[in-house]
Amino acid sequence: MLSKNLLKLVAISLGVVVLNIALFSPGIIGVEIGSNALETASGVTVIFASILILSYTSNMLIFKLPSVKPVKEIRTHNEYIEALSHYKAVKTIQSDIGLALRQLERLKKRMETLLELLNQKFDPNEITYKKFISVAQEVEALFYLNIRSILGRMHVFDESEYKIVTLPGSSRLPADLIAKKRMMYNEFLLFVKDSLSTNEEILLKIDKLLMEISRLDSLELADIEQLPCIQEIDSLIKQTKHYKE
Repeated sequence: MLSKNLLKLVAISLGVVVLNIALFSPGIIGVEIGSNALETASGVTVIFASILILSYTSNMLIFKLPSVKPVKEIRTHNEYIEALSHYKAVKTIQSDIGLALRQLERLKKRMETLLELLNQKFDPNEITYKKFISVAQEVEALFYLNIRSILGRMHVFDESEYKIVTLPGSSRLPADLIAKKRMMYNEFLLFVKDSLSTNEEILLKIDKLLMEISRLDSLELADIEQLPCIQEIDSLIKQTKHYKE
């Protein structure tokens, strides 16, 4: 996002420069400040307008962060990526955000592979096909719910305050209050890592599910329920405290 904005800024800056060169070059338009009132007024106006344009575009394209979409409005895979990418510059959890983004890409590939495999092995109208799809969608929902939980907490995370309460001597607040704040932030960081750990486990379960399906030709519904990978997924969904309908 930032690189695209830089390119836009460079293009606009070049346009402004070319316009000013054309306006003030003797061989082109040749406006000369001081020669007469009209040319002076025109030249000064163009200079100030150029400064305003460059200042405004710099602020909008470089310094102003894109607005964060409310978590409750996030629906698609790309929207999750965009929402997480907004926090890539937060150094405290930079590696965690990077991991979450990689997990999202891996999930997308796994789900595409799963759908292709099911279409090869079963008919979409079969109960077996529908059962596998249902399980996959359920575990996918759990994965995204963990990402939503992280985003919800990131929205209120203040990295500057976190640095203050974690660096000795950087705050004049009472020691007990600093300790409480430090504990709060540590709980947040632990929550993020736990959520990512759960999602890593989900990806592993999907890998196992893919392996199981690749070995199958036909199954009854009762047989599906007894597959180790299906039981593990069901157990994970039930035990994950963040999971809810």
